[in-house]
Amino acid sequence: MTSARVPVLRISCSDCWPGLIEACDDAMRAVLAEKVQRVQQQGCVNVQSYGKHWPCLLPQHGPGKKHERPIVLADWQRTIVEAHPGHFLRGLFHSDGCRVSNRVTMRGKRYVYPRYMFVNESTDIMGLCQWALDLLGIAWRMNRRNSLSVARREAVAALDQHVGPKS
Repeated sequence: MTSARVPVLRISCSDCWPGLIEACDDAMRAVLAEKVQRVQQQGCVNVQSYGKHWPCLLPQHGPGKKHERPIVLADWQRTIVEAHPGHFLRGLFHSDGCRVSNRVTMRGKRYVYPRYMFVNESTDIMGLCQWALDLLGIAWRMNRRNSLSVARREAVAALDQHVGPKS
């Protein structure tokens, strides 16, 4: 007898962000899942759902590290991101980014201003982030090979409209 394994989408969410846990659960239910489980771990909750069609919706998934294999959007995914780049950026920044208070001193005067940072080893994922920011006309720059910064006042304000705080 053969046993067919059903794919599982499992997303680990920090206990610090109960709103994101709820949003993750809601998104799984809205897209495909009939049942969503929450499995408590130390410091986090695994939000998970079994379904044979998860690989159809997430064709980028595969063996190995994501920065060592191609991450390319399918045409239908590109169409969705083009229509909703802010939602895409929200997911990227909530998973691999942050909003910080940048502190600098110039000519003896201290300045503090908000700044978004996005860090990812995958050049493909970094390129997708850059593309989505460009779709919204949000200025960005690379401050390291794997790190993107959004620091101009108007760019931070625009990104605030789409990303918002973790809750």
